Amino acid sequence: MVNQYETVFIATPVLSDTQMKEAVAKYVKLIEDNGGEVVYQEDWGLRQLAYPIQHKTTGFYYLIQFKAESSFVATLETQYHRDERIIRFLTVALDKDAVAYAEKRRANKAAKAAAPQAPATEAAAEAQDAE
Repeated sequence: MVNQYETVFIATPVLSDTQMKEAVAKYVKLIEDNGGEVVYQEDWGLRQLAYPIQHKTTGFYYLIQFKAESSFVATLETQYHRDERIIRFLTVALDKDAVAYAEKRRANKAAKAAAPQAPATEAAAEAQDAE
């Protein structure tokens, strides 16, 4: 049975942007290669940790929401354990209420991202009309 999951992992802060993108691409590809579907991804960036992990006080946070078979989660977490770049991770199954909340959150975030662009577009149109 296909369930929806949300996984957040923390990567070591010594990674470059390129290395971080490679790590994310590895896990997205792993999900897709095992019959899963990535629903949403979000880079939370470099954040302060609540407590030191492996003598590190910061880490790159990344969120991936995906649909997959329940047996795949063990495979994903095994890959997290084997990857030196990942210092912590958490994968949770989303129930119907959590899925609805996640969709609402994504819609609100998209609306906020689109709102500041609209006035800039209107200003550009007005400038063209004035010419």
